[in-house]
Amino acid sequence: MPRPEPAAWQFEAIGTAWQIDTPAPIASATATAVTARIDEFDAVWSRFRPDSVVSRIAVEGGAWLLDEDSRALLDLYVDLHDVTDGAVTPLVGRTLADLGYDEAYSLQASVEPAAVPAWESFDWSYPTLVAHEPLLLDVGAAGKGHLVDLVAEVLTAHGVTDSTIDASGDLLHRQDEPLLVALEHPGNATRAIGVAELSSGQALCASATNRRAWGDGLHHVLDGRTGRPTHDIVATWVVADSGLVADGLATAHFLTDPARLMARFDHEFVRMHVDGRVEWSPNFPGEVFT
Repeated sequence: MPRPEPAAWQFEAIGTAWQIDTPAPIASATATAVTARIDEFDAVWSRFRPDSVVSRIAVEGGAWLLDEDSRALLDLYVDLHDVTDGAVTPLVGRTLADLGYDEAYSLQASVEPAAVPAWESFDWSYPTLVAHEPLLLDVGAAGKGHLVDLVAEVLTAHGVTDSTIDASGDLLHRQDEPLLVALEHPGNATRAIGVAELSSGQALCASATNRRAWGDGLHHVLDGRTGRPTHDIVATWVVADSGLVADGLATAHFLTDPARLMARFDHEFVRMHVDGRVEWSPNFPGEVFT
């Protein structure tokens, strides 16, 4: 019997483009479950919709019961905050909005940006998050990678075990054949600085300061200690066993010594400095062009 033609399902969600590649077209019931799962996540964590839990915390503060899926996300933020000495934090939402990365996507700094709240302004002990004051949380450093993992769980529950999920640079590969992914040069989309080779079960997440950049040196990667955009690293790529970890570490590699992250988390990385220098871990799966 001939094998079915592979299929690519493309759609827009959480403000970005998605593609899910599978050996056969995804059934409508599976597609409905995927889009519902994405909306459930967005209803909690989006700071761009007024009805989300995050937007309500920004107005009300107080104690909130969060679902099991939030546990891994916030636990990772606790670890990243610790290993980066506070540089990675979900408390940068208000500062990002004031700098212009707001719900209207104005990309104009309208006011003097608020200082990043102290870590002690909230407590997290699953399942309860307590905001001791109104706080605008932003989980952009790791949230999309986590959502990729959640979508993969939905696919598995519906019998789709072979897939490659690409959420605009956050990839999770779960097919037998290795996947080759070019590492796009942040200053020239027609060039690559290397290539990653992903085995089944591996995630690759990339981040670059040119993707969401505006104004005078403003971009979306903030240092939680200063409330200002980073300036030394311009792009990172991380391979790990989950989208959550790969995405969170892709941000952390902008903000701290790679040795600290390598000692704490099982992953491989490439990162590029503003002067063009490139660093990578010894066992990065692929090739870096030097």
